[in-house]
Amino acid sequence: MFNVVSAELRKLRRPTLFLGTMAAVVFFSGLFSALLFLLIDSPQGNSDRGQVVGREVLGLATGGVQGFSSTGGFLGIIALCVFAAQTAQEYTYGTLRNLLIRQPGRLRILIGKLIAMKIFAFVMIVVAAIIGIGTSVVLAPGANVNTDLWFTSDGIEAIFTSFVNVTISVVGFGIIGMVLGLLLRSPISAISFGVLWLLIIENLLIAVRGSLQNWLPGAQLNAIASGGTLDLAYKNALTVGGIYVGIGAIVAAILFVRRDVAN
Repeated sequence: MFNVVSAELRKLRRPTLFLGTMAAVVFFSGLFSALLFLLIDSPQGNSDRGQVVGREVLGLATGGVQGFSSTGGFLGIIALCVFAAQTAQEYTYGTLRNLLIRQPGRLRILIGKLIAMKIFAFVMIVVAAIIGIGTSVVLAPGANVNTDLWFTSDGIEAIFTSFVNVTISVVGFGIIGMVLGLLLRSPISAISFGVLWLLIIENLLIAVRGSLQNWLPGAQLNAIASGGTLDLAYKNALTVGGIYVGIGAIVAAILFVRRDVAN
């Protein structure tokens, strides 16, 4: 198992993949957090979908992680793309057959790849947390936001809770990406389908029928990252999202074990 994880991490730390991904995480984490404070008096809102997050809310113990929590969906999409590409390319490049010669246990390979990609996602989340919270601390005084409660015991608890929620959400998105990679066996197809569904199809379905928000996978995982929303309770999102991820993982694992390794 260790060798499988080590081999997968070697691929994930390629400069083009690792540095490019982390640069995007740094940029967007800083941007999302900065907009909360730079647009705090904007009538168009300073948060997702034009919502207004005022000084009173940002001054609470949870204020320091508002920006970080809002990046959960974006980090999830990155994780979906990385997990899908790293899984599907084994079929595209024909390297899965070579891996099975060295390690015939298919589930061992699958679990090892998942562990390695979880480590990659964890690093990504840590970077996002540092940049998001750091940006908030720097910009809060200029926006006249009181930060006294941010690093009290309640504030530290809020940071920990948000970190756990974002991690659950991002790993969930990543597993869905891995499932798509195993089902479609093509990086381009898996990424295209996943991004198209999350960014366009789900939003259209929710716009047509709002109650669908309670059942669509992307909406659940986004709600988990935010610790629940006004329209979607955290417990419901965790339950429904967990069912999607669990069923998808089981189906993909069965197919990975039983299907031919050729694309």
